[in-house]
Amino acid sequence: MKTIITSLLLAGASYTATAQVNPDAVINMATKIDQFVARKMSSGEITGTTILVLKDGQPIYNKSFGYADVATRKPMRNDNIYRIASFTKAVTSVAALMLLEEGRFRLDEPVSKYIPAFAKTTVLNTFNEADSSYTTKPLARPITIRDIMTHTSGIEYGAISNDPRIQAIFAKAGLTVGIGTHGSLKAFIDKVAAAPLAHQPGETFTYGLNVDVLGYLVEIWSGQSLEQFFQERIFKPLGMKDTYFHLPKAKADRLVTLQEKGGHGLQKITHPIFESTDPMYPLDEATFFSGGGGLSSTAADYARFLLMLQEGGTANGHHFLSPATIALFTSNQLMGNANNDAFQFGLGVAVISPRNKHMLPISVGSFYWCGAFNTHYWVDPAQKIIGILLTQEHLPEDFFGLGQNLQHMVYGAL
Repeated sequence: MKTIITSLLLAGASYTATAQVNPDAVINMATKIDQFVARKMSSGEITGTTILVLKDGQPIYNKSFGYADVATRKPMRNDNIYRIASFTKAVTSVAALMLLEEGRFRLDEPVSKYIPAFAKTTVLNTFNEADSSYTTKPLARPITIRDIMTHTSGIEYGAISNDPRIQAIFAKAGLTVGIGTHGSLKAFIDKVAAAPLAHQPGETFTYGLNVDVLGYLVEIWSGQSLEQFFQERIFKPLGMKDTYFHLPKAKADRLVTLQEKGGHGLQKITHPIFESTDPMYPLDEATFFSGGGGLSSTAADYARFLLMLQEGGTANGHHFLSPATIALFTSNQLMGNANNDAFQFGLGVAVISPRNKHMLPISVGSFYWCGAFNTHYWVDPAQKIIGILLTQEHLPEDFFGLGQNLQHMVYGAL
């Protein structure tokens, strides 16, 4: 861990070989990635990116391309700060698992034991398109903490839901996606509890505001704000000095411009995103701590977090999680109709099991995810490979494409 803390901050060569990797293979990989990014920039699909690949705990590719801001032609640097959106979910899940190891809760306890508002949660039954009114039916069983961590609770996202009924109901209730939302986290979670579930708990995987609920649970169990817990228990011990819910003004100039596709390619966003979120929300201290997507960070900082997980939960002399808990975190938890051959999910991250190994080149036991602003990561403990690719495009057409491209280039070479 000491090596990466030093190496990732060094400027200079974009790739280096380690004792465990053939230098020619690393050069081959670097050439493929360089050419790939050049094609993507030439076509206008991206205007800037940072890519970091680790092998055996060492950075073998660490390079930035293009611009952090196209209008001012500010060049992208390895220490630029990105809105990492749903990368936050893994951090929140790890925080919860740290508290699980302290005996603060059990996975199959009802959420309502800790957040009473969920005792009254119901399931959507009928919906009237004319006025967005609806009827509900009772829960077949309570929502559990395991349901929350596996996105099988039935809690949805509103604006980005594929269900127009949920979109309308959430909009009417003023329920946002959490990122950049003003007000109290408790009041927001009470609103989530009052909204109807898309389906009965445990029926299927439905990506939603679950990890924002989990973040509030972390606050209840720990007696700290989510920001305090992250900083004191995770970020400071790992040396993550550039990861925040609210970015300090002194570091604001390192924040990458958020873009979206427009009539002339990727353009800077100057309007609210999602329902009402200011695209500069990392600088807004009035927003609550969204455990589902509120963090901003650098590639090097997030690599520190992922490397701790790859190496068994201990780093810099600090114990974060046991190998047994990490094995639980990265084991498929989906059951029944929620479980399928294409997609497996653990306690907060997508995972590769023997059942879905055919989908990606990464090894069984690997875990991965992406973010709403076209950010991607994976961890392959068997091969000791970590990949991170960061851009800042709001709601890309293909959420998983760039990350999968990078995986094939890395494994094709190494």
